[in-house]
Amino acid sequence: MNHAEDRITRLEETVAHQAKTIEELSDQLAEQWKVVEQTRAKLDRLTERFLSLEEQSLDAPPITRPPHY
Repeated sequence: MNHAEDRITRLEETVAHQAKTIEELSDQLAEQWKVVEQTRAKLDRLTERFLSLEEQSLDAPPITRPPHY
């Protein structure tokens, strides 16, 4: 019986360790998801800003050579 009890104890320790690892990984995944969402929001803002600047530059007069050339 002692061998069976030791085996059960080792299995319980393994399950507890795996549960802790899964919880830590889940926390890290949630944190990484926040970072991804923040990065996506920044990219969206930068894209809008770039498009706005691009539209403004289309309205600017063309660059020509000065008369002394």
